[in-house]
Amino acid sequence: MNPDLVGRVFAPVSPYLVGREKVREFARAVFATSPLNHDPVAASAAGYADVVAPPTFAVVLQEATLAQLLAEPDAGIDFSRVVHGEQRFSYTRPIVAGDELTATLSVTSVKTLGGNAMVTAESVIVDPQGSHVVTAISTLVVRGDDA
Repeated sequence: MNPDLVGRVFAPVSPYLVGREKVREFARAVFATSPLNHDPVAASAAGYADVVAPPTFAVVLQEATLAQLLAEPDAGIDFSRVVHGEQRFSYTRPIVAGDELTATLSVTSVKTLGGNAMVTAESVIVDPQGSHVVTAISTLVVRGDDA
């Protein structure tokens, strides 16, 4: 694992238009049963423009940014040895169907522990006006040769 990755900021990924059916599909996949996740009328009554994505939906956008990191030639990451170690989210507001969001990844930490490497990356997700929606923080563990 290349320790020089710390501080690297990747180019923003293409904007992602959050679709109502994608939100519903994701909600079903994670067993989110709130009417806000499925019913536009319920979401509207609660003050939202459309259905509200479950909090973990941000991984859909983050995945494209992490793909940049994993494809980086000098990263030293063997994807076949990667295990997802931790996931966190810091929201300013919920993601709602109809949002057009862009994500930018930065590497915040690279550590080695017990022959394994850990890389922590933050994907800052914003709307078209550049307003923060959510930051998705992932730690990936790259298993060492003896793991």
